[in-house]
Amino acid sequence: MRKKEEPYLTGNLTAMIDVVFQLIIFFVCAISMQNNTNDESITLALAPNGVAETEKNPREVRVDVHKDGSLSIAMQPIKAELLGAILEKTVADFGGNPDAVPVILRGDMSVLHEKIQGALDACSQAKIVKIRFAALKEKGS
Repeated sequence: MRKKEEPYLTGNLTAMIDVVFQLIIFFVCAISMQNNTNDESITLALAPNGVAETEKNPREVRVDVHKDGSLSIAMQPIKAELLGAILEKTVADFGGNPDAVPVILRGDMSVLHEKIQGALDACSQAKIVKIRFAALKEKGS
């Protein structure tokens, strides 16, 4: 006895190909948005003897201090008065442990120290003690 041949399944793959292309576009956009969180208008100081950052902590908060003293987080401008409240809320979201939320201050090379001090005071208000300053290891990096 001969086996009965099963017919091949056929169908339109256009919809599946469209979904695959949309997923590719989504992931490319998501990755490029994640990589562009550093404000390129800030000129960082050089620190050739500093320790290079090896891995990024997903909980860290990067605070940018611009030439004019304005502040931003993830390229979103914020008022200096609100920075302390934002950091307190972030600490509360991570279980109330201020050690769980490291802060990286990215101050422009020409900003006045008193503007950086305002950001440090906001960290102190939120009881955050893990604060690092961003700098360049070598020119052009």
